Amino acid sequence: MAVRFELHKNDKGQFHFSLKTDDGATVLSSEQYESKASAENGMASVKKNSVLPERFEKLTASDGRAYFTLKAANHQVVGTSPMFGTADKRDAMLALAHADAEHAPVVDHT
Repeated sequence: MAVRFELHKNDKGQFHFSLKTDDGATVLSSEQYESKASAENGMASVKKNSVLPERFEKLTASDGRAYFTLKAANHQVVGTSPMFGTADKRDAMLALAHADAEHAPVVDHT
């Protein structure tokens, strides 16, 4: 299953991106950025850091749902997954990000 980045601009003029599967499922999402250039740098950071397994952190929310984050070398979170019902689903989506994000194309909706 291939993935792609989708770049969006909200009604407040902020930019954010998501890494999505071919069927539209979200693998991870970014924070809100004030500029398009910052969001583009965020996508570049995801591409760079996703190839390093140690940059992913597997987490469990207080309600038991599983999710993960991807961190840059400076330990800042550059992407957070949605909540998944099981650790197996989280791990599968993390593996997809690890395998495919580096070469994911960008679809610019701005």
